[in-house]
Amino acid sequence: MSLINEYRATEEAIKELQERLKNLSQDDKLQKELEFEGKLRGLMAEYQKSLRDIIALLDPESRSSKAPRAAKATGSKRARKVKQYKNPNTGEVIETKGGNHKTLKEWKAKWGNDTVEGWMTLLG
Repeated sequence: MSLINEYRATEEAIKELQERLKNLSQDDKLQKELEFEGKLRGLMAEYQKSLRDIIALLDPESRSSKAPRAAKATGSKRARKVKQYKNPNTGEVIETKGGNHKTLKEWKAKWGNDTVEGWMTLLG
């Protein structure tokens, strides 16, 4: 796009947004919401309360539902358990934490997933 076309497109977008802003500013619902927000923020400042304080006051159960989410945010993952597979046909033993093991994939392709999973024991 040429620079002049980009300029005209931007100019047109600005005009549309200004028209939309003008229409919104004349909306009675918006005026009531802005008035409510202003009064609420004034009360919060007067009583030195934060938005969290207001939410805790109006919906005390919301705190308990957020607690588990905060625990997950710490980044502590559950460690995978080590699985040991022993092939009864060859006597070969594989220890892995995931399913992305080359030999394990070969066994599953040759003998089937269910059969190979039957050879598995959890080590911990």
